[in-house]
Amino acid sequence: MQINLSELFVCEGKVMQYEVPIEMDEFVTASGSYPLTEKQPVQLTITHSKNRNLRICGNLDLHMTIPCDRCLEPVDNHLQITFERDVDANATEEERIEALDEQPYMNGYNLDVDLLVYGELIVNMPMKVLCRQDCKGICNRCGANLNYETCACDVTELDPRMSVIRDIFHQSAEVSAFPSFRSKGSKKKKKKR
Repeated sequence: MQINLSELFVCEGKVMQYEVPIEMDEFVTASGSYPLTEKQPVQLTITHSKNRNLRICGNLDLHMTIPCDRCLEPVDNHLQITFERDVDANATEEERIEALDEQPYMNGYNLDVDLLVYGELIVNMPMKVLCRQDCKGICNRCGANLNYETCACDVTELDPRMSVIRDIFHQSAEVSAFPSFRSKGSKKKKKKR
């Protein structure tokens, strides 16, 4: 949703409050898309401090479903985010890029609230999500969820330094399984009687 902020620029020190519904239903990133299951309207307080400089203060309260990092089960995450942004409406697009503050949520006098929320979600996304602290994850061989079932997969961890020797044993087992690969000199001689 877009808000026209032209009223704020009429006089310095003017403060306006907004309650804006979030229009997006899922948060889409390069790592996946995460449904927003519950969302409260964004509470915004925008102040025209002076010389076309704005301070945007906001509160965000929503629930997002993110898969568990160990077992991939969906986990409901309650995110409560408080943020502040300073916008210089006098700055050109080139000056904003130089200052590493592109502010894609501002376009002239319009504030795109969904883009503002999207940026805050990227910054405040949880680093690690677990369905529970003792989550056992999934079997890396058969994919069974080890929280609910056990599997018969061989999970012995071998020392990685021994991988060369293991490969030699595997190769010799493969060679001995095929008699045509044996060298001619390796045939057993029959004993004469």
